[in-house]
Amino acid sequence: MKNKTVLSGMRPTGKLHLGHLHGVLENWKKLQEEYHCLFFVADWHSLTSEYADTKGIGDNVNEMIIDWLSFGIDPENATIFVQSKVMEHAELHLLLSMITPLPWLERVPTYKEQMDNIRDKDLGTYGFLGYPLLQSADILLYRAGFVPVGIDQVPHVEFTREVARRFNFLYGDVLPEPQHLLTQYPKLPGTDGRKMSKSYNNSIYLSDSDEIISKKIKTAMTDPQRVRRTDPGDPEVCPIYSYHQIYSTDEQRDYVVKGCKSADIGCIECKTILTDNVLCELGPIRERRQSFVDNPSRVKEIVEEGNIKASAMAKKTMEDVRRAMRI
Repeated sequence: MKNKTVLSGMRPTGKLHLGHLHGVLENWKKLQEEYHCLFFVADWHSLTSEYADTKGIGDNVNEMIIDWLSFGIDPENATIFVQSKVMEHAELHLLLSMITPLPWLERVPTYKEQMDNIRDKDLGTYGFLGYPLLQSADILLYRAGFVPVGIDQVPHVEFTREVARRFNFLYGDVLPEPQHLLTQYPKLPGTDGRKMSKSYNNSIYLSDSDEIISKKIKTAMTDPQRVRRTDPGDPEVCPIYSYHQIYSTDEQRDYVVKGCKSADIGCIECKTILTDNVLCELGPIRERRQSFVDNPSRVKEIVEEGNIKASAMAKKTMEDVRRAMRI
């Protein structure tokens, strides 16, 4: 039978924004209806770059799980758990590190890219070099058949396949090779036109109030060439139009495009339409979010149940791994 297990994780960097919602959670919500899904909080992965300041990780874990639940990630259809509560992640990572050639880690594209681009942190640690192998351990521990990724993350899945092949060559067929499940993530810019990111202070969060969301959209960047109200604009270069493509109806998008190009409508009217649509969609999500905030014991119960389910799967894999390695 085809392996229908899907595994995906997310680092707890704080409350989730609209980029996470449309880039990850919408996909997870669909997958949980078709596959056996395990979604985990990758809190150990946070340490690869945030090891010097760990005080906020615990709160971020809780906030992120609440965001998942409020959007519709269903613990009845998916196993939600925290990486650090399943110690077998560390054990398998350690054992795999004994057989993984160092050049394999050094050639991972995202490792090179981040070493070149992140200058304000000391990333010269084994933890940072070895994080792709920890990802591999995360995947192989649950013998996942599929890993949903964007095109830039495909090399990580291929790396995991190489690690599994090497393990199986040395010790026998124990760890199945996962396949990537390629996902097209919509590009949703931040309010300043750059990639939406907490570090850029340009994000619209699921937990923001109506007033905050309205203010953020009202002051968001538009077509830089449209200086005056009478200047015609180009929706294709306007960050706000990216939101209309997600939140507005076909009729509204046609109205905005024609009005912008002809200067029949101004940016204020364009943003007002968008604000109403965003608030309408986020309203029910934020209501559910508040219900979980008001019931922390339920959130704790969901996570503990998920941890138990994940641990049971992980223990079975590690029994097979140890037996194969004769340790």
